[in-house]
Amino acid sequence: MERTLLLIKPDGVQRGLVGPIIDKIERRGLRMIGMKMMDVSTGLAETHYAIHKGKPFYDSLIDYITSAPIVAIAWQGSKAVAVVRQVLGATDPTEAQPGTVRGDYGIDIGRNLTHGSDSVKNGMAEINLWFKADELIEWKRSGEEWIFEV
Repeated sequence: MERTLLLIKPDGVQRGLVGPIIDKIERRGLRMIGMKMMDVSTGLAETHYAIHKGKPFYDSLIDYITSAPIVAIAWQGSKAVAVVRQVLGATDPTEAQPGTVRGDYGIDIGRNLTHGSDSVKNGMAEINLWFKADELIEWKRSGEEWIFEV
């Protein structure tokens, strides 16, 4: 089973979209194994977005993610990375398909509501960055055999 990280960014929290975003992913069959609402420190933001350091939008990205609370969620399930990215839609909301989080609720790339891990490797690394081991709960949903092919 794969694990992946989802961040509901300040715009998603401020607009009251936490519930609808979680609902879309849970209905796909993934299991939430950790969730917390938090203020993001500058240090955590800089570590998370280190790949973008030196790019023109880096400073505004750090300022934005630290501007208001976010919700961090660790998900687990078959093809979790691909499922979450599909549910979120294209990074630029104007290119996201209707029915996706960004396609239904977003307009501007700088306010695209969410972050989702882009690979299994990064999903594990990002979960380890945002969560302590004791903040994750292993559990199995009854009836999971009707969601995932074994």
